[in-house]
Amino acid sequence: MEFEKSPQTYGNHQAPAHYEPGEGCLTTVIRIPVRIVVLLVVIPVRMVWDLLVVCGRALERILLRPLGRALAWVYEAVLTPVGHGLVWLAKALLVWPWVALWRYLLVPVVTYGLVVPVVWIYRQLLTPLGHGLAWLVEHLLVAPVCWIYRRLLTPLGHGLGRLASFMGKALLVWPWVALWRYLVAPVVMYGLVVPVVWIYRQLLTPLGHGLAWLLTVIGHGIAAFCRGVWTTVVRLVVVLFVTPVGWVHRHVLAPIGREIAAAVGVAWRIAGYISRAVGRGIKWLAWNLVGRPVRWCYQTLCTPVGHVLRDGLWRPAKKAAVEAGRAARAALQSARETVRQARREAWRALVGGPRVPDAGEPVVPRARTLGSTTTVPGAVAAPEISLHKQG
Repeated sequence: MEFEKSPQTYGNHQAPAHYEPGEGCLTTVIRIPVRIVVLLVVIPVRMVWDLLVVCGRALERILLRPLGRALAWVYEAVLTPVGHGLVWLAKALLVWPWVALWRYLLVPVVTYGLVVPVVWIYRQLLTPLGHGLAWLVEHLLVAPVCWIYRRLLTPLGHGLGRLASFMGKALLVWPWVALWRYLVAPVVMYGLVVPVVWIYRQLLTPLGHGLAWLLTVIGHGIAAFCRGVWTTVVRLVVVLFVTPVGWVHRHVLAPIGREIAAAVGVAWRIAGYISRAVGRGIKWLAWNLVGRPVRWCYQTLCTPVGHVLRDGLWRPAKKAAVEAGRAARAALQSARETVRQARREAWRALVGGPRVPDAGEPVVPRARTLGSTTTVPGAVAAPEISLHKQG
């Protein structure tokens, strides 16, 4: 049993074995024990997995496929016709009576008993009456009111509005505007704004610039100190923590992980070979202990008995069933034709009128008069007798 992969050949050249860089004595020491332990652990898992796969395929082939086909046949051959029949019955019992009641009773009654009279009353009575009332209201009430509003109220309202606007401005606006423009604005401008602007420009601005420069210098110094401290801390963390952890990961954990992954892959393939060998052995035993006796019994005993049953019982029964079905269909067709003929005769007896022959009935020629080729309805048919034979 090989635990190492043999180097692959490409043409006439042999590819060198691939080794990960950085492998040392630790990798070589742990490789074989790890693969042995992993192989012992993986073999039962692989055999159970292959057993489950075989059982699943057998279950799908023996049970699930026939069950699916049977369910599909039941759905297509039984449930679909039953559903169609139930739908037709539901329509016949619940939908079509109400549709006929609505279409042939309620709609005509409502249309000709309510809608048509209401529309006639609206068009012939209410519309002319409304037009007349509208004309009277427009010429007797609206026109005088509009004339009064346009000729009297509008000019009077304009004059009163202008007078009220002039009085409001003279009493409420112009005195406050003069007070603000000639008293408050000069006092506020030269007594408050000008001194505040001078103090801001001459005193506060230079003082603020000096404080800003001082704070900038102090901030640069503090930033330089913090950068030095941060650089020192980062270097200490890298030297004391990151570098050892990286070395352990690169030289210890990564080789161990690679070896475990490679061992799992090799053990899975070897377990597959072992599982296939065990499966072939079980298959050989099952075929020799069960399959061959069953096949011999089927070919020697069951097949002749089945042929006898097929030729002696099944085919005659099938032929008799087919003949019975044909006879039943012929009887049903005859009964259907009889019912159709009786219904046609009953309808002709109730309604009257000329009897229209069906496509399947023979057409009886009408009677003709002697010495003429014209057809006369109701005339007695003349006998077709040759005069020369009588003489």
